[in-house]
Amino acid sequence: MTVLVPLALLAGLLTTVAGMGGGVMLLLGLSMFMDPLTALMITGPGLLLGNLHRLWLYREHVQRPIAKRFVAGAVPGALIGGMLATAAPEVLLRVAMIALAGLAVARVVFDWTWRPPAAAMVPGGATAGFATATVGGGGLVAGPLLLSTGLTGRPYVATAAVGAASIHISRLAGYGAGGALEVEPLLLGLVAAACISAGNLLGDKARSLIPDVAVPRLEVGVVVGCLGLALLGMV
Repeated sequence: MTVLVPLALLAGLLTTVAGMGGGVMLLLGLSMFMDPLTALMITGPGLLLGNLHRLWLYREHVQRPIAKRFVAGAVPGALIGGMLATAAPEVLLRVAMIALAGLAVARVVFDWTWRPPAAAMVPGGATAGFATATVGGGGLVAGPLLLSTGLTGRPYVATAAVGAASIHISRLAGYGAGGALEVEPLLLGLVAAACISAGNLLGDKARSLIPDVAVPRLEVGVVVGCLGLALLGMV
């Protein structure tokens, strides 16, 4: 609980300010103290309710046509990924998490820009759903994909929340179908949800205080921190 509460608060704040990043940090932080599948299950309810709360805050800004196409791919992708994660060896999940965190750092350090075509919304959503269910890094795909449509600011955060919520519902169903979903991780996930919602409110206030030019620097700090957490979890 001493780890879960502050990490979940930070997750809500980061995602509301930057649109993504908090969920991966929460997952990798928890995986330092438990096996990655349990961490994935705990973050499911927390991130789901956190995104639903964020969606409620910005519900008037949701871009429905874009959200529908993304969800059409995200749901089956997350469901399949959830089922596969229950059968994957722990070391494989940890190595994949490190690889994903390293890719995120390389993207920022070398200023890699990836702008997939907006027409790739359905397969891109499927990829984001699968990645989130297995290693928690779907934001690396979902972010550029949604940005390619021209979304910025609150419409971007709101539409991303729709996609993320659909992914978390589907991956929890996948964990359950794989026979791995238990009561204790779900209860801890509810605690995380309350903290993420509180972090959302903090992030909403912080958005007006943080200049746009500072957001890329915040992203650098987040991805470097995620890589460090992934490496510590492996150790």
